[in-house]
Amino acid sequence: MCYPADAAPPAFSPATHGLAEAADLTLASADGTEVAAFLARPEHPAGPGVLVLPDNKGLSDFYRQTAVRLAEQGFLALVVDYYGRTAGADPENRAPEFGELPNLLPHLLALTPEGLDADLAAGADRLRALGAPEVVALGFCFGGRQAFRAAAPRFGLAGAVGFYGYPDALNGAPGPTQLAAGLTAPILAFWGGADEHIPPSAVAAFDAALTRAGCAHEFMTFPQAPHNFFELTTVQHRDAARESWFRLLGFLSERTIRRTSGGHP
Repeated sequence: MCYPADAAPPAFSPATHGLAEAADLTLASADGTEVAAFLARPEHPAGPGVLVLPDNKGLSDFYRQTAVRLAEQGFLALVVDYYGRTAGADPENRAPEFGELPNLLPHLLALTPEGLDADLAAGADRLRALGAPEVVALGFCFGGRQAFRAAAPRFGLAGAVGFYGYPDALNGAPGPTQLAAGLTAPILAFWGGADEHIPPSAVAAFDAALTRAGCAHEFMTFPQAPHNFFELTTVQHRDAARESWFRLLGFLSERTIRRTSGGHP
């Protein structure tokens, strides 16, 4: 589990592009499933669209607020939920206990790579339909793992950013490390050096696999930071949260620069 229900993202940057719209909506996945989502649209767009991928609890206020923070910086941001097939397309109708592991586990175990891919693709397609010139995936924890997977060519992304996404095989399913040979979009990854869930050996193995695959990537490890260090109340790790936020903004801006200069992401 990553963020509690009352968690909030930190705020390090003043709003520079305004907020035109922020609202829940529903997407149609490739198999017809209705998927919950949240859109934050900047008043003055100035960069790629950001596909925000939550932790394993799905769409929550932490990610709505994260999308708003991104929109205030000029990035059209869309959060997608994972549980339309088993829990419906309205997270507000779920019991408060939904996010507790015993209740969440049956839904989590019912997820499939094909269903996740379809939902992520629906989110990316909506961002493009709304005018995003490029799309970058940004994920946290379980969502970070999915963001790394989304660096595969079939998603057509300009980049993928993951905060503490577990990269190795999990319950017999291949992870981004095992899939690295098929990843091509540039990857930016943030890790906590004191993360009890992701050992340094797993990070090193992912790094080596991406290097062998020729996939451009940058890893930033904050030695004393735990899992979920990017959060408003973790004041003792504020420097790690701040540095990762500004590096994220730089990564998104680089995607904009490359496109407007005629380069490729």
